Amino acid sequence: MKLNPPKETVLDRFLRYVKIDTQSEEDSKSYPSTDKQLVLLRMLVDELKELGVTDAQIDKHGYVTGTVPSTIPGEAAAGIPTIGFIAHVDTSPAITGENVKPVVHKNYSGGDIVLPGDKSQVISPKEYPNLEKRYIGMDIVTSDGTTLLGADDKAGVAQIMTAVDQLIRNPDLKHGAIRVAFTPDEEIGLGTKYFDVKKFGADFAYTVDGGPLGEIEFETFNAFAANIKIVGVGVHPGYAKDKLVNAIKVFADIITRLPKDMAPETTEEREGYIHPYDFDGQAEEVMIKLLVRDFEMDGIEEKKQILSRIVEEVRGLYPKAKIDLEFKEQYLNMRYPIEKEPRVLEHAEEAIRRTGVEPHYMLIRGGTDGAKLTYEGLLTPNLFAGGEAFHSKIEWVPVQVMEKSVETILNLAAVWAEDSVGS
Repeated sequence: MKLNPPKETVLDRFLRYVKIDTQSEEDSKSYPSTDKQLVLLRMLVDELKELGVTDAQIDKHGYVTGTVPSTIPGEAAAGIPTIGFIAHVDTSPAITGENVKPVVHKNYSGGDIVLPGDKSQVISPKEYPNLEKRYIGMDIVTSDGTTLLGADDKAGVAQIMTAVDQLIRNPDLKHGAIRVAFTPDEEIGLGTKYFDVKKFGADFAYTVDGGPLGEIEFETFNAFAANIKIVGVGVHPGYAKDKLVNAIKVFADIITRLPKDMAPETTEEREGYIHPYDFDGQAEEVMIKLLVRDFEMDGIEEKKQILSRIVEEVRGLYPKAKIDLEFKEQYLNMRYPIEKEPRVLEHAEEAIRRTGVEPHYMLIRGGTDGAKLTYEGLLTPNLFAGGEAFHSKIEWVPVQVMEKSVETILNLAAVWAEDSVGS
């Protein structure tokens, strides 16, 4: 079926959205963590209404939701699952998202892409082989090299909005009810903090927040935090012999005992790690924060035991110090519940194949809003949005891959309907 084109291309939407600074903030006491995220969120509500989404709304937490009604009449519509598509508007706190100047490098012909605002920022096919292996002839969008681009996840936002536009402009396309949501604060791990799965009303959902063309992701780490509190003994250093216990030195002894082959910089694929990422304190007291990650719970338990043994060993070296170790679950591998409903992945594969692309699975060496939603009862794997080099000044995304993502969303809407009522 030849579809009517959208009112605005996915590229044009994307170029508008990335110019709005939506950086989230980790230590904020508000939700969303920054008011500037609401600028884009409120814009999206208005645009959904302009497209004809009559129930588009933004709640007190900043969540934007709306519905594209089913195009299948009568009782048949009741048997079609409601499918959700979700993307986040915030960008990483790691790199500024202010004053983004997107650049479209048309008809990429190979070689390095040097960014014009800072020529030391170079995107090389040696580091990003998809450029020359898959994307020759495509149009590559970057920042000018002085900021991040914001493809994570404004590419997904633009793709969902463009798909909504086309669904409404093509009422002959058979599909069930489609729910969309745009969320804040995903980059600081709080994207679903107040998300009401029951109110959202989808039976299954997909985040559009993945990487290269054709990717489907449904495996995340099992994630635990480990906090180690060290309380030493404070004494004037001039009179400290046999009395002072320096918490900083205790901290150093713990860190040097961490397995060097079990760190983010020495692991890949299914290998887990222990990662000290933050510490605070002085000679009398130090707090260490670590990430414990593994795709299997057996691996998590192994790493917990390693940390516990290290702490116990260091306690023996500093009997006057108080060393407390605490573990806290952050999220679990969403593979376990998703595998119980194979249609969620099978339909994603079919939707991608209908675009002329072969789907493939990738691991998420991190977290995703979909993991938390999955454990709240809404199975939510992740689909490609096209970007690479996220959270950096050399972040980039091909226009034609963004267009394939829009096609995939449209195809998914159709595939779920066909599965229920036939083609």
